[in-house]
Parts: sequence; structure tokens; C-alpha cells
Amino acid sequence: MIIKETVGIDVSKKTLDVHIHKRKMHEQYNNTSKDIKKIVEWVFSNTTYTKDEVLFVFEHTGMYSEQLMTVLSEKDIKFSVISGLEIKRSMGLIRGKSDKADAAMIALYGYRLREEIKLTQMPSEDLKSLKRLLGLRDRLVKQRAGHKACRGKQKRVLNKKDNKVLFDVQNQMINYLSKKIDKVEKEIKVIVKSNKIINDLDKLITSILGVGSVTSLYMIVFTQAFTKFETWREFASYSGIAPFKNSSGTSVRGKTKVSHLANKNIKSLLDQCAKSALQHNPEIKQYYERRIAKGKNKMSTINVIRNKIVARIFAVVRRGTPYVNTLKYAA
Repeated sequence: MIIKETVGIDVSKKTLDVHIHKRKMHEQYNNTSKDIKKIVEWVFSNTTYTKDEVLFVFEHTGMYSEQLMTVLSEKDIKFSVISGLEIKRSMGLIRGKSDKADAAMIALYGYRLREEIKLTQMPSEDLKSLKRLLGLRDRLVKQRAGHKACRGKQKRVLNKKDNKVLFDVQNQMINYLSKKIDKVEKEIKVIVKSNKIINDLDKLITSILGVGSVTSLYMIVFTQAFTKFETWREFASYSGIAPFKNSSGTSVRGKTKVSHLANKNIKSLLDQCAKSALQHNPEIKQYYERRIAKGKNKMSTINVIRNKIVARIFAVVRRGTPYVNTLKYAA
């Protein structure tokens, strides 16, 4: 991939600030499908390079950048969606901030790394729908958990007879949220069953003891059906479970630890998987007990198990066959 020009775009809710790196040209457009098409026309009318030689770079801003990704993908334009923190840390000490300056900074970042930057591929419509539904389910589950926790505390200190309305409303909210969660989960199942790739991946991943359907679907979404990460180690780093050394010269000898820069959602799910595997997978339980008996730290052992689970998930996906529990075949 030979990139000769980069276009930086600062994305906000209503506007898109666009900067052409070499030409030092800047324009602002509305964040609409119509104006995004105008951006493409403006860029290529102000450069002599072809579509294969120009790279559009912008930050990941969730829903605000989704329309931009869709239009660029439809027009077969090369683009890369980068973490805002990655861009900020790579540019050194910067004073002041404006949308125009941010667009120029993003364009410069893309130009500096143009030979090694990875292009972003749009996920399928089913994966996008699945991601939205999983996010909605999470929010509903958290709301229900909040009502349940509040009701539990109130039951311990309040008289039910004197607070009938309070408890009735809490119960109605919990029942209502439970129904909505069921509705979302049914729609998720419809998408999974209707998409052979997602369905096959889900069956492979859930064949591993300790890994449930929610974790499986999140893995499929975040890896874009296992096309986004080449190795399980890359995904472990992305999830914040890969340990890194903390040493320098002869004076700094810190503990090897995981980074706080991570996808906290999948990290939490993998933690639940590790603890579930400890209860239901004899092999994992034996491994845990052996390490603890040697004096190893409990949390570091849990993290090793999280890495084992990720490695097994990637292994069954690459192999295309379900996980085999070899312990039950041992003599």
C-alpha cells in the first residue's frame, strides 16, 4: 500500500473538520451523508492523487463516526479509524485545542505512519446490529440490577405494608426490564441463527467450558468475526489481560503487570469466564490449585487463566472444530 496523501477528519456530533495534509487545506462540513459525499469530492478536486494513494484518518467516536465509515466504504475509499488516545500520545506536547488543529494533527499522524497503518474494514450489518443489541442488553441489565439492589436494601429496613407503592413500583420496573431483556435476547438469537458464520463461531466458542454465549458474541463482535486480530496475543493486549514488563536499566525493577489501557467490557467478561471455569472445568481448577500451592499470586493466576481461555477461543476458531476436554480421556 503506497499512500502519498492523508486526510485528517475531526469528528463531532454535528460537524466534520477536514484537513488535507500536504496541501494544508481545511474545510468544515456537516456530519450528514450528503456532506460526507461533498468531502470526498472536495478532497479529490484538490489533489492529483488517486483513491488508492489517499488515506482518510479519523478518531473512533462511536455513532458519530459510523455514517462517515459507511459512506467512505461505499465509495471504496481507504480509511483508518484510530483511538484518540493513540493519536494524542504519539504527537508529543501540544498546547491549545481546536477542531481545526485536531484535524491537522490527525492528518499528520496518518502521514507519519502511512506505511504501517492498518486499514479499517466495515463490519457486516449483522455484526453492527449485534453490537447495538448487546450494548442495549447491557444497559437494561444494569438498570435492573440497580432496582434489585435498591429493593433488597429497602426490604431489610422498611415495612412492606407501610411502603406498598414503593415496593410495587420497584417490582413493576424489574418485571418490565426483564421482559425487555428477553425481547432483546430473542432478537439476538434470531440474528445469530440467521447468519451461518456467526452461528458456527458461537458454537465453537461456547464449546469451551466456562465461556457463555454473551462472552462468545462479544468476542465475535469485537474481533469482527475473527478478522481484526491475527493472533490471540494481540487480542489479549487489546483486552488488557496481557502482562507487560516494567523495568529500565538497573534502577527500575517494577512488577510485570497488565495495562489499564484496555477494552474494559471484554476484560470483565473474560474475568467472569475464568471464575466460571474454576468452578466447572476440573483441568482449570487443578491448574489453579497447583499454582497457588507453589506460592503464586491468586490474581495473577486468574489472569493466566483468562489468557488460556482467549488462546483456546482463537485455537478452536482457527481449527474450525469444537474444544476437546482431554482431561476426561486421561487414564
